Amino acid sequence: MEAGLTSWWAGLAYVLFLVYAVLRVMRKPAVGAVEYLVAGRRLTLPAFVATLVSTWYGGILGVGEYAWRHGLSNWLVFGVPYYICAALFAFLLAARARRSRLLSIPDLLEQRYGRGPALLGAGTLFVMTAPAAYVLMLGVLVQLATGWPLWLAVSLGSLLSVAYVFRGGLKAVVDTDRVQFVLMFAGFLVLVPVCMVKLGGWGWLRANVPATHLAWDGGLGWQAIFVWYFIALSTLVEPAFYQRCYAAQDEKTARRGILISIAFWILFDFLTTTAGLYARALMPELAEPVRAFPELAARVLPGFWQGVFTVGLLATIMSTIDSYAFIAAVTLGRDLIGRWRGYDDERSLRLAQWCLAVTAAAATALALAAGSVVTLWKVMGSVGTPVLLLPLALAHTGRRASARRAVAAMAGAGAVSTVWLLLGRGAPWHGIEAIFPGLLVSAAVLAPAWRPGARKKEGTG
Repeated sequence: MEAGLTSWWAGLAYVLFLVYAVLRVMRKPAVGAVEYLVAGRRLTLPAFVATLVSTWYGGILGVGEYAWRHGLSNWLVFGVPYYICAALFAFLLAARARRSRLLSIPDLLEQRYGRGPALLGAGTLFVMTAPAAYVLMLGVLVQLATGWPLWLAVSLGSLLSVAYVFRGGLKAVVDTDRVQFVLMFAGFLVLVPVCMVKLGGWGWLRANVPATHLAWDGGLGWQAIFVWYFIALSTLVEPAFYQRCYAAQDEKTARRGILISIAFWILFDFLTTTAGLYARALMPELAEPVRAFPELAARVLPGFWQGVFTVGLLATIMSTIDSYAFIAAVTLGRDLIGRWRGYDDERSLRLAQWCLAVTAAAATALALAAGSVVTLWKVMGSVGTPVLLLPLALAHTGRRASARRAVAAMAGAGAVSTVWLLLGRGAPWHGIEAIFPGLLVSAAVLAPAWRPGARKKEGTG
């Protein structure tokens, strides 16, 4: 059977699985805020790990793009800093989040600072979680398989990704993630060994990739790597982590689930970085590096296994789109508009469901405008992290800042980072990445809240 036909059949099987998920949810939709938003707080350890691992690794084509361009530094950029921050979340925040019995990050901000910071945090989170980068990757993959225009591939991919979330909420996301977790690993566990057998091992790679690809910094310099260790701090404000911890059956499940997930991410990073090196060695003139993984599979895998790999890529991306589209819709409908208008839970949840369409449209527009997966990640992390990191860190302590101070810190940090990005026009302005001045502004504004006695002086008003 031809490779293209096999891939079509594999893709069709995956689409039918998603249709089944939609029909299953239609028969038994989630009811109530706790059931819809945090799956009734009943996530077991296997379910927690499967959904967190697959959700947090949707950027598969972006990883391929970076590994093709910069080699082993991919692991020091998209691996190590995120393992460190995920471990910090597990030890410092996971149990606290589960113990709080809240439903979202804006709930925490309102509890600690008041309504204004909660609204500002919700707006920031919506922009950060609108899954533009992942929709772009899905569109590229669908375009490769079908030849459709990118705008059509992106639009249809967005629609399919959110259909089963509309009525099923987080439980629908988790149910599909169990299968997608297996598929994402299956694809690369096929690709990498085949590359080693067909092309050669480490010696062949060393002979066929640029020397900079085997250097720790990929030839980019230390600051280009170092900045990602600050961008990775976004993990500490990561709504998918908070949501899974809120949904875990207990505190131990939340903490252990994150630590086990780190082990799976290390394995997957080994597979993807190795595949990226093979892609560069085999296709040094590749015009669009974002297609590195699918093009590599087309070169080395036979028909059936190429289909398996394609479905693995689809599952990796879709498992992230549905989660982030869901979080973004809830953030917009419940945490921003619903909180602003004073809606009750029932009305806010209905609004959040319809905001899935708004989220899909916003993600599609951002994806088509940006064109680069890595660029989208960097922009979102450089602006969103300074806005939320220190206010959330303070919220987890016994110290408090006034609503006015919290708003000033969040708005000031976001404004400075955004202006810095615009002045740099895609490059670090004056050699300094935008995340640093934003964090500096936030730290300066919130500094008085860390002083002894600040709890009594400022309160929450």
